[in-house]
Amino acid sequence: MKLSKLFLVAMIFATLSFVGCDNNGSNGDNTSSIQLKLVDAEGEYEKVLVNIIDVQYNRNDGDSGWISFEGFTLANTDDPLNRVDLTELVAGNTLVLTDEDIESGMLNQIRLILGEGNAVVLDGETAEIPLSTPSAMQSGLKLHLDTTLEPGFSYTFILDWDVQKSIVKAGTSGNYNLKPVIRVIAEVNSGTILGRVADAAETEAALLPVENATVYVYNATDVTFLTPIASTFTNNEGRFILQGLPEGNYLLKIEKSDYTVLTTTIPTVVTKGQDTNLGTILITKITP
Repeated sequence: MKLSKLFLVAMIFATLSFVGCDNNGSNGDNTSSIQLKLVDAEGEYEKVLVNIIDVQYNRNDGDSGWISFEGFTLANTDDPLNRVDLTELVAGNTLVLTDEDIESGMLNQIRLILGEGNAVVLDGETAEIPLSTPSAMQSGLKLHLDTTLEPGFSYTFILDWDVQKSIVKAGTSGNYNLKPVIRVIAEVNSGTILGRVADAAETEAALLPVENATVYVYNATDVTFLTPIASTFTNNEGRFILQGLPEGNYLLKIEKSDYTVLTTTIPTVVTKGQDTNLGTILITKITP
């Protein structure tokens, strides 16, 4: 299993503002620099393959007036359909959808247009199962930004695609539907929690990483760990990164099969615009 974090057709909560002045961010007096980063929240699938064929923006709330980002391009030589495997966008791996200058002013919406061939590979399997995405291919996956772009400023938005919530099994038919849930937040208004998960049974000099552990983040007031606000997996080095977290205090829970669940009692403080590095976190393997 591979692993990884706000109103789109299903759900998006947007917290947006400018990143800051960048003299190299725009080439004219009336342009702003826009960067869109795609990341993946955790989902228990081997692969989730989506075919993004266009990214567009709109300066109003209507269905007309869409403009394609000229800087959008994908070149996935590992996939014949040029699809993106969302499960690879974890532990700091991001996909930059565009990084370009556009005319300043109101930016109301963006949308991702999906093509054919979207598919999922279940955990432990190799066969692709087609994902039904009729509405997405017709009108795109709309994200409301509703922010004003100031001339000469750079804006970076994180698009966090929640795979687990986006894939819905259609009863007992064996079919699966893609109903994307994406959380979008301005990078400047958020912070990051990062760290590494290792096996507590190993010696200090040779701590073995724990791959594919699930790291959940909860508001510090959620002391019963009922409603995670973000999650991700550790990579093959045991590392994880949770991006796009609003400033505040958080608790963590780390789960991995055959290991004791670890929960934190001391809140982790997230400051906007900064990384909070938790270092190495040890979890204990369950002995038979």
